[in-house]
Amino acid sequence: MTITEAYRVCREIARKEAKNFYYAFVALPGHKRNAICAVYAFMRHADDLSDDESVPVDERRKNLRAWLDSWHSAARGESTADPVFVALADTQARFGISAELLDELVDGTAMDLQHEDNRDQYDTYATFDDLYRYCYLVASVVGLVCIRIFGYSDPRAEKLAEETGIAFQLTNILRDVKEDVERRRVYLPLDELRRYGVSVEELAAAPVPLAENERELLASIAARAEGYYQSGYALLPLIDADSRPALWVLISIYHRLLERIEASRYEVFAKRATVPTTTKLWILFCGLFRAMMARAGAGK
Repeated sequence: MTITEAYRVCREIARKEAKNFYYAFVALPGHKRNAICAVYAFMRHADDLSDDESVPVDERRKNLRAWLDSWHSAARGESTADPVFVALADTQARFGISAELLDELVDGTAMDLQHEDNRDQYDTYATFDDLYRYCYLVASVVGLVCIRIFGYSDPRAEKLAEETGIAFQLTNILRDVKEDVERRRVYLPLDELRRYGVSVEELAAAPVPLAENERELLASIAARAEGYYQSGYALLPLIDADSRPALWVLISIYHRLLERIEASRYEVFAKRATVPTTTKLWILFCGLFRAMMARAGAGK
């Protein structure tokens, strides 16, 4: 399989599965779009192996380890027929992405498997610091990989990319509270539940409408996310000009999602919050215009 064919497969995976992310990918120059799609396809397969609840947990762990071993072999230059591995190996070499970062991407997808053995208990996080570590592995590492593709020289970009990932993941957590608790996963820190007088059992009852203390709990998470979005906006001028429109699109779509959750007064149990496709397309249009202007400026 050629590199060109491998990237084509990854682009198709991203087009079908990436949803919010794909709108941002479109605003990238072709070689960077290919690279981001390869990273996404790699993450997508790791997620699928971890989340397939039709497969016993031990088998999922085994399958994930075997798949990661296959990737390590491909990364060492051994022959592989997996188009995602072919594309990712090329991306890793082109953009200097460390093996450790790619392994952390997989570690993030595997975190939810750690508590799957006893589904009589809820998967919880004691403090926000504990939750931050989870968000770092499942989202911030993605940001640290992405900025290597976007391009940057100022070392401040790394902490800002980490915190931008936290903003995105906290937004996901707010959007998915109902679905997660149904899967016996609670990503709201237990100390904050206690602070607002909310129990896990109350969340599991899917309260509609929310009680005021439940609303205040979710608002506290949203306030943290809002703070981390400021890191995303601060990151924009630190990455290469040809990548800024794509990052702007991604931040804008995710921040709009958080704003819609806030506008609903956090009634995430009543209706899943989404950003309408028309809004995403408008944001993409604005991003593409920014990309066109950036390229025009670079050509002067």
